[in-house]
Amino acid sequence: MYFRKRSLRFILLFLFSIFFFGFFTVKLILIQVFRSSYLSHLAQKQQTHVITLTPRRGTIYDRRLRPLALDVAAYSLYAAPRMMKPSDVQKAVTVLPGMIGVSRSFLHERLTRDKGFVWLARKLSPEAMEKVTKLKLRGIHFMKESRRRYPGQTSAAHILGFAGTDNNGLEGLELKYNSTLAGRVGTAQMLRDARQQDLLIEQVLVKPQDGFDLVLTIDDNVQYFAEQALAKGFQRSRAISASIVVMNPQTGEILALANQPTYDLNEFGKSHQEQRKNHAVCDMYEPGSVFKIVLATAALEKGVIQETDKVFCENGEYRVANHILHDHQRHGTLSFREVMEQSSNIGVTKVAQKLGGALVNEYAQRFGFGKKTGIDVPGEISGFLKPLAQWSKTSIGAVPIGHEVGVTTIQLACAISAIANGGILMRPYVIKEIRDKENEVIESFSPRVVRQVMEPATAARVKSILAGVIERGTGKLAKMKNVAAAGKTGTAQKIVGGQYSHDQFYATFIGFAPVDNPQIAMAIVFDNPRGTHFGGTVCAPIFKEVAENVLKYLQAEEAAQPQEDHATQGPAR
Repeated sequence: MYFRKRSLRFILLFLFSIFFFGFFTVKLILIQVFRSSYLSHLAQKQQTHVITLTPRRGTIYDRRLRPLALDVAAYSLYAAPRMMKPSDVQKAVTVLPGMIGVSRSFLHERLTRDKGFVWLARKLSPEAMEKVTKLKLRGIHFMKESRRRYPGQTSAAHILGFAGTDNNGLEGLELKYNSTLAGRVGTAQMLRDARQQDLLIEQVLVKPQDGFDLVLTIDDNVQYFAEQALAKGFQRSRAISASIVVMNPQTGEILALANQPTYDLNEFGKSHQEQRKNHAVCDMYEPGSVFKIVLATAALEKGVIQETDKVFCENGEYRVANHILHDHQRHGTLSFREVMEQSSNIGVTKVAQKLGGALVNEYAQRFGFGKKTGIDVPGEISGFLKPLAQWSKTSIGAVPIGHEVGVTTIQLACAISAIANGGILMRPYVIKEIRDKENEVIESFSPRVVRQVMEPATAARVKSILAGVIERGTGKLAKMKNVAAAGKTGTAQKIVGGQYSHDQFYATFIGFAPVDNPQIAMAIVFDNPRGTHFGGTVCAPIFKEVAENVLKYLQAEEAAQPQEDHATQGPAR
């Protein structure tokens, strides 16, 4: 009986051992066969981790390879809260806020999280990094990154746009060409010690690919002249906004584009939407008398009138259908040349009635109004050109003098360039080249003809008339001492509440210089200048200042060019 009990216990123990042996064997097989890769990955993850290698974002240069936007070294501060004791947290909360520009409450909340990694501050300066490093705070580390820097601060702000904290473009060319500038991130494997602190890079898995550089048609000096003159005029006039475009009329290259109000690209977070708006391509307005270049071109080319033909301007009042049209001053009989020089609405309307609405509309389309110019910056609008079928009985007295039509500053710059260059509408552009980090040209952009607007002979005749506008007419304040220029003034009432306002206006000037060999064309627009509001008094002096400075600069550059040809030039890196 005793032997039988011992035998039973032995059997039970044996079976129990066999069961557990089998269980653990099966478990071990499952681990080794089915979970080996997972557990191996987990162990490797504890000893190593993959980090992102940030590429250099491409530099943006002006046409003479001066940097307008570039990457500079920056240091981002992070913490490993799980590795920090309460005393470490308290010390960090006490000394760090003033150095990195965050509040104590923000820092305390971050450092008390149950996490192995938290950001404390991004893109700090080398000076801030050095101060924090000297504190030797436990669990506080730096990661080297880069940040976007704009040497000119406000220079070409509305063309360049800006990149955010993560170096992704948010506005302007930084946004439009983000994929070109950004490059491709790389990855590397980093070894860790038992405390999960990084030791060294063990292996680069994917090399980062630096972004390509952009070379613009913008000239930094021309941009400076334009911005300075526009800013002074904007402050003087107390306008809502203002814009200027300086263009090479022969090629369509944009040499400068500026707006007011503006903002500092390095402090874009402190700006508001109105400051960041590119009014030159995003705003539409009725242009007023600058639009008379359309009527002049069409009438001369179609032989409806000659420069010396006389037009009776009705002493300042003229009925068109049920509307009474007025001139800003009373005129009797004027030659057509004088009609343009004195900007007579009545004289232009009477010529338009001879020409007919169909041809007025056709030539407005030839000049590119009602369609986007195709400029390679984001946000451009098409403006508005009323279809001929929608013209009312009074439209023949409105459209030719710049009403019932909406234009942009860039469209006006292209239109006046077409007269300056002999009748050709050019596509405006700001990107000249895309280059790699070895300074090799990846892609280049050339002048592109949109269409022939008028015959060269017609362009020469309109040039002569517009030169008279500055010599004897409403654009006298644009006259330069030693250089003959041509241009047209414009003043248009703003539409407020569905009606034309009697105290809010748009002031405009378009022009080019020199007349015999135009090197620059310009369009200047002010929204609701206070006090004097005429294009000839608000905008013409700005044209004069910019044109004088730019032409002197271009002449000096041309004189120095033979010497520069002997030297190899390339962007500084």
